[in-house]
Parts: sequence; C-alpha cells; structure tokens
Amino acid sequence: MRTLTYIILLAAPLALAACDAADDTSETMMPDEMANSDSMPMSGEMPMAEETGGEQSASAEGTVTAIDPEAGTVTIEHSPVESIGWPAMTMAFEADAQILEQVSIGEGIAFEFRTGTEGSVVTSVTPR
Repeated sequence: MRTLTYIILLAAPLALAACDAADDTSETMMPDEMANSDSMPMSGEMPMAEETGGEQSASAEGTVTAIDPEAGTVTIEHSPVESIGWPAMTMAFEADAQILEQVSIGEGIAFEFRTGTEGSVVTSVTPR
C-alpha cells in the first residue's frame, strides 16, 4: 500500500505537467526568424539516405579544419552540396590513411564523398 501511494504521488505531478504542456500552444519550438531562414533546409527539403534508397555520392569544395588519424577522420568546412540538399557546414568525414596523408589543416580542397546510414566518407581529394 505504501509503495502504491508513493507511485501515485510521483505520477500525479507528471501527468498534470504533461496535460499543461499539451494545452500550451503559444510557444514555438524555434523563433520565427529561424523558421523562415533560408540558411538551413527544414524537414522535407533535405533528402536523407533512407529516403533515397541508401548511399549517395556527391562532390563539394571546402577547407580542411582538422585531421584525426587515430579516428580516421578529416573535418571539412564545406560549401553547400546542392545535389543532396546539404547546406554549407563544418563536419567530420571518415577517410582512409592515404587521403589523410594528402591533406593539411587550412588547405582548400575539392573532394568526392559518399554518405548514407553508415556515415559520410571522403573517397578522393584534389587541392584547390
């Protein structure tokens, strides 16, 4: 009986809070100026690998901002990749040792990559 009382005492405020949150529609998840911004595609505009049947290949240009040989990654600040609906961003890509040896921090590159449910992998680089 004592345990049941504690459960009810703990569950009641949570249930009330959930009801209160469902009734409050005046707050939005993000400010209107962000929601109306063209800088980042919103859902439905950015195709995900699952929606397109798996892996996608693309090319982009960017600047190497970090190299992590132990993790096998290169971080690139890249321009928009219109072919797959990506905005400009900085992100880490997986890369094999040969590619990691071809790049240096601060270097501008053109690169080919593939992306899918397993992540994004640089497949070739060319200095710019």
